[in-house]
Amino acid sequence: MTSQSQGIQQLLQAEKRAKDKLEEAKKRKGKRLKQAKEEAIAEIDHYRLQREKEFRNKQTNAMGSQGNLSAKIEEQTTETIRNLTSSYHKNMESMMKKLLSMICDINPEVHPNFRHAV
Repeated sequence: MTSQSQGIQQLLQAEKRAKDKLEEAKKRKGKRLKQAKEEAIAEIDHYRLQREKEFRNKQTNAMGSQGNLSAKIEEQTTETIRNLTSSYHKNMESMMKKLLSMICDINPEVHPNFRHAV
């Protein structure tokens, strides 16, 4: 019976060691999962910062070119307004004379399509 008791004791001890090893492995696995999660989060944050930096650079380049385009359009508009104003002042007098002569100098004539009633 002592040999049976001794065998049972050995089995119980072996089971306890196996249980301890299993708990130890679970703890290591939990630690490793936690560490892997932290590393993944750090890598994601690094990637996100890199992409945001690239986006800001592209946005700055696009907005910078838009600013230049806006300045060019403003300059062209100002030049066009200046040309139109100068043309207006230069041609205003002659156009007024033409309009007044057409209104005031009337030559009454019978229209060529008019038919006399017989």
